[in-house]
Amino acid sequence: MSQTVVITGASAGVGRATARLFARRGDDVALLSRGTKGLEAAAAEVEVARGRALVVPTDMADHLQVESAADRIEAAFGPIDVWVNVAFTSMFAPFTEIEPDEYQRVTDVTYLGFVHGTRAALRRMLPRDAGAIVQVGSALSERSIPLQSAYCGAKHAVNGFTSAVRTELLHCGSRVRITVVQLPAVNTLQFSWVRSRLARHPQPMPPIYQPEVAARAVVHAADHPGRKQRYVGAGTRATVWANRLAPAVLDRYLAWTGFDAQQTSEGVRADWPDSLWQPADDQRGHDFGAHGTLDDDLTARSPQAAAARHPVLATGLVAAGAVGAGAVGALARRRHETRPGRWKKRARRQ
Repeated sequence: MSQTVVITGASAGVGRATARLFARRGDDVALLSRGTKGLEAAAAEVEVARGRALVVPTDMADHLQVESAADRIEAAFGPIDVWVNVAFTSMFAPFTEIEPDEYQRVTDVTYLGFVHGTRAALRRMLPRDAGAIVQVGSALSERSIPLQSAYCGAKHAVNGFTSAVRTELLHCGSRVRITVVQLPAVNTLQFSWVRSRLARHPQPMPPIYQPEVAARAVVHAADHPGRKQRYVGAGTRATVWANRLAPAVLDRYLAWTGFDAQQTSEGVRADWPDSLWQPADDQRGHDFGAHGTLDDDLTARSPQAAAARHPVLATGLVAAGAVGAGAVGALARRRHETRPGRWKKRARRQ
């Protein structure tokens, strides 16, 4: 039977790719985002893929808009079965160069947007004692990096908030499930739309995956929401383990490499819109699609994510990843302990 699925941030990127996958199964898909041009194009793709689409322009930072959207969805499609929180906005800049209102805006959308979406979903799922909520997270919710303090802080907050809600649902014996999908760097329009104060054009730190990799993981999590969280991409899991085993070493590594690695060799285009306050597609009056500008030489599949959908394979992969991360962490700690002077000199040069 078809399900009623709600996807926030559905006008581009991971949200849009996820909407297409649900539609291919014949599900009814409600599309929430600010940008109407992207939403209209996403709805057309859903209809082509055999699903029914409902476009609901919504600013996830406004809880009243989110509640109104949920009412419209259930009036059109019936009870909500799956709610997927994806919507976010961000900034690339050192913390001291981000204005308070900009920081608050990133937090309102990227963190409180998830809170508002989760609340709207639970208000409708709890009385029926059924439903699944999927939070689309990031490796940066486990390991922060420079130049993205607002985004990293919001994603860390999503982790803490979701864990608290999960324990409350367990306490009540509810059959409503909530899970987090932690993503690697993904080729979305985030890096073209983001507000930036960098000298060069922002880019994600590799390895970089296509949105369809993330979408497959999100749909699988919605079908199997019992796990606390899922990691997509071997790099995500390696980052998590390296941070647990050698966080101080990783701090220094990111301090040395994280600035250059997140910038291309090209300057920032002065005429390119940012989506912090207004949707970029509406500013330009056209749809940008699901993919970003980094289509060449990217990873279209994740062996780790595929293995995670098959527990027997995943067990071996996790074990191998843990051993590898442990070895890297041990070597890094040993280097740090035996050559402290070199670390200090490099840090001063940075």
